[in-house]
Amino acid sequence: MATRRVPLVLLACGSFNPITNQHMRLFELARDHMHRTGQYQVVGGIVSPVSDGYGKQGLVLAKHRIAMAKLALQSSNWVRVDEWESQQQDWTETVVTMRYHYGRILKEYEQSTGTHIDSDIDSSDSSSPRPQLKLLCGADFLDTFEVPGLWLYDHVEEVAGRFGLVCVSRGELQPERAVHDSDTLSRFRQNIFLVKEWVRNETSATEVRRALRRGQSVKYLIPDSVIDYIHQHNLYTEDSERRNKDTLLRPLTKQAQEPVKSLDD
Repeated sequence: MATRRVPLVLLACGSFNPITNQHMRLFELARDHMHRTGQYQVVGGIVSPVSDGYGKQGLVLAKHRIAMAKLALQSSNWVRVDEWESQQQDWTETVVTMRYHYGRILKEYEQSTGTHIDSDIDSSDSSSPRPQLKLLCGADFLDTFEVPGLWLYDHVEEVAGRFGLVCVSRGELQPERAVHDSDTLSRFRQNIFLVKEWVRNETSATEVRRALRRGQSVKYLIPDSVIDYIHQHNLYTEDSERRNKDTLLRPLTKQAQEPVKSLDD
């Protein structure tokens, strides 16, 4: 008897400032890869923009980033935008956002199957595997784990060990090296899925914003509906790029009181 595939939801957290075709492409690449493992069935994707409290320079208001993401994903029948993280007054740690969404996924699973389960992600009934949630990211994301003060050690362990990551390579970045260099990530290597993007797409939100400030075309880099929204609301100007200019990223200040511990301490 064939083993049933594990239902899997992919979660992407970030600024999405603005959302680009490359952001959405990550979901498609990741779904194909996870299906090819023969172990998973991707049943949903979630785009979760950060709140205004993140403090990143040039970050436009969450209401605009949410609206643009919803416009961009109108054609998707499996990826949706979730507003919970963006509505928080303060910046929310990625692992906290993952806990929130996994709690909702488990609740929906219980309601649909009539089975009560606890929150232990590793415990499952082989005849009816419980759904899993994994963090979807680009290759550069793995390098953020090594930025002093940006991540709490326990959070890295929970993201990589309890949930897992699906990491899509971009450009010349080598996520394999990031995993190899970190004892923590190497320990959870079986829970980190590295996806190779063979059709190169180097579109970045930073370059999109730069082009918009200079009055240059961004057609085919982001959806037409998003371009129309940006022009309608006069987003990504010289003034908007100065927003939060002298502000330290909220993760660095929020966690400054916590003892900083390297992944390989």
